[in-house]
Amino acid sequence: MEQKNELPPLMPLTSPWMHKVMQSPTTIYQLMEKYGSPLNIHRTAPFFDNYTEYKTVFESYDLKHLVLFARKANKCKGFVEATKSSGMGVDTASYQELKQCIELGIQPEKLVVTAAIKSRKLIELAIKNRIVIILDNNDECELVQSVAEQLNMDAKVGVRVSGFSFKGSKLYSRFGFDIEGVTDLVLNHFGKAKSLNRLVYCGIHFHLNGYSIDQRGEALHQSLDLALSLGLNGFKTHFIDMGGGLLMNYLKEENQWTHFNRTLQLAVQGKHREITFQNQGLGFSMIEEKLQGELNTYPYFNDKAKAVFLKGILSYSNRAGQSCADRIKAQGIEIRMEPGRSLLDQTGMTIAKVIFRKKDALGNWLVGLEMNMTQMHSSSADFLLDPFILNQNQKDNEETTEVFFTGAYCLERDILLKRKIALKQLPAIGDLVVFVNTAGYMMHFFETEAHLFDLATNLFFKPNNETVKFSDFKID
Repeated sequence: MEQKNELPPLMPLTSPWMHKVMQSPTTIYQLMEKYGSPLNIHRTAPFFDNYTEYKTVFESYDLKHLVLFARKANKCKGFVEATKSSGMGVDTASYQELKQCIELGIQPEKLVVTAAIKSRKLIELAIKNRIVIILDNNDECELVQSVAEQLNMDAKVGVRVSGFSFKGSKLYSRFGFDIEGVTDLVLNHFGKAKSLNRLVYCGIHFHLNGYSIDQRGEALHQSLDLALSLGLNGFKTHFIDMGGGLLMNYLKEENQWTHFNRTLQLAVQGKHREITFQNQGLGFSMIEEKLQGELNTYPYFNDKAKAVFLKGILSYSNRAGQSCADRIKAQGIEIRMEPGRSLLDQTGMTIAKVIFRKKDALGNWLVGLEMNMTQMHSSSADFLLDPFILNQNQKDNEETTEVFFTGAYCLERDILLKRKIALKQLPAIGDLVVFVNTAGYMMHFFETEAHLFDLATNLFFKPNNETVKFSDFKID
């Protein structure tokens, strides 16, 4: 068995504002005294920067476009308010999300409803405010038609499409209509004297799992073909929305990402000491003495992130040598997308207080934090970034200590990071642990109030001068 002393590090990319806050522990303690632990601290400046990066790409291709912030990625109103001054729109996935956006003054043409489950009151709100509803299935079509008839109003709709062909197979999604049936759906049911005569067709929507530029390029070309077919039959496609899932990069160094992946596989095989809690493989496992599976986490290092990823899609060519961008422009269609995570890159961090330290029966240090696993949890198998530790008393020449961070739920699996983390010293009670870049699909996506715990307080950092003060943080 290969035994090494070092645990593979995963050092995150960070922004200056994060370090400015971390260099002001007295202010953080004041905030915790008032609002409790954990705290979610946000900054909107990177949000605008990320949007500008996408906007610049679209403008370079001279494309009419709309970037819609995927509100489900973060529940703070502050980001919704930020979209108003930037030209962004908002993708809403629930009644409350849509209602808040309307109350905050977002214009109807900058809103869309993509909720997986659309209640009658959500549909009513959208129709009354002339907001586009993305249709997912026949039952939803009939419900929207019913509500529109009741209100005596037309409903603006887009059709969610799936089942795109890629390398001889269909790209599966549980959402949307199979692309092969969309033309028949619209031609046979939309329009005057048809069963869905109150539905006004506006555009096409799709969203793909995974992070393949080629798959998105193919889906976009097939959506453009569909738009041409519908146009020949009198149905103008005003927009094609390619959803979200645009890659971002969390890590400083690619070699750390490669080293971690390799070391994890060795550990699961028993060829290296365990680097995760109870040697969890995060997608890898041993079956019949063979390593199976793949890393089931977000791909935390990416050299084709954000603008590069978007350019890859827009420049993707079909068999005739036409790029997506050229076809979109030629057909006079507005291209839309709904990023969440990547728009929130560098906009947030989660800070929690150390409550206890203990050793378990296997000799592992467990450091208990005043937070729980739902307050930093997404669909990924683990959050793979090293945290920062704000020690009250920095000790020199301390021996490196390896720890697991645990949470407040009465569950064996409430381990905040499944990775074992090497620290310069064992944290003391009251020390602070800072998890960076958690704004997108982490701090809110699965947060619950089990045990009647309060939800974390969300603060926005708006510095007024070089000194960080309590007054620089505004509650959302």
